[in-house]
Amino acid sequence: MGGALPDQPIGRQSKAQKYFMLFKDVYSTILLIFCTVIVSASIFDRNTKVAEASHPAVAYVILWLVLIWLSMVEGGQASLVGLPPIDMNLYKDSHVTAHKIMKVVNTGDNLDRYLMGRQFMVLALVFVENLCGHTDDSTRSVLGLPIWVNKIFFDTGLGIFFMTAMIGKISAQVNASRCMLDYVNNWFAYFTFQVARLIEFSGLLHCCYPVQMIFAKLSGQPLESKDAPRTTGQTIFFWFRVLMSTVILAFSFAVTLSALFQEKTTMWEGVPPVVSVILFFAFMAVVGMLEGMQIAFFAVAKMS
Repeated sequence: MGGALPDQPIGRQSKAQKYFMLFKDVYSTILLIFCTVIVSASIFDRNTKVAEASHPAVAYVILWLVLIWLSMVEGGQASLVGLPPIDMNLYKDSHVTAHKIMKVVNTGDNLDRYLMGRQFMVLALVFVENLCGHTDDSTRSVLGLPIWVNKIFFDTGLGIFFMTAMIGKISAQVNASRCMLDYVNNWFAYFTFQVARLIEFSGLLHCCYPVQMIFAKLSGQPLESKDAPRTTGQTIFFWFRVLMSTVILAFSFAVTLSALFQEKTTMWEGVPPVVSVILFFAFMAVVGMLEGMQIAFFAVAKMS
């Protein structure tokens, strides 16, 4: 945390730094508890889509199941990206399930396939989570709190955002990066891994592969697959899924851009459609860079 003081050994913290870290830990925890309470209250007030359509208890249970599964998806990524350089024989007997997963990961291009399917899972789980926990009407007071509190935590989505970030993502990632083997040494991790592979196999995201090929060619680094050469049938099936995925992506872009230009999105009123489109592409680029950096950091952290 921060740079070492001149008269301190590297890695040592001053008392001021320690107190500042403690302060951040405390206020962050209080913020998480507060967000959890008001989101839960909003659910039981039938002020979310799933709670209104079914029952608050259903929405509440689904929300927590999704958060728990999201934590496995995020933590699993940290583990499976960081473990390939480690000799599998070292944990063959001590972490049997982790070894079972890594045996598949280290075969061919299965790590790339897992990462692609896993990314879809993250977006799908966050989508379901928002249906369960995002407040529909921010003008309704929650727990008697002022309306401006609703505006801050519900209109902007910060309430459910902090729950997602702190419970489903960050905590899982930082713990998994330190305990990679233990985190995926269970059948829940194995099930999550197989679901990600199944999503990739469906072909929904196959349009990303030509992008990978183009990037490799432009960078002057030939894309060398670890898989055996494809048969004619496998090649046809692969490019069919690429075509299907590209059509889905083109249709999605058409619908999204049409909604942006017709001002039928959740963008704030008064923002010109052109600005919304520019921000849309800018934020996609930022998210793409953050996701790529995350995988790169996990991958190189354990290398010499």
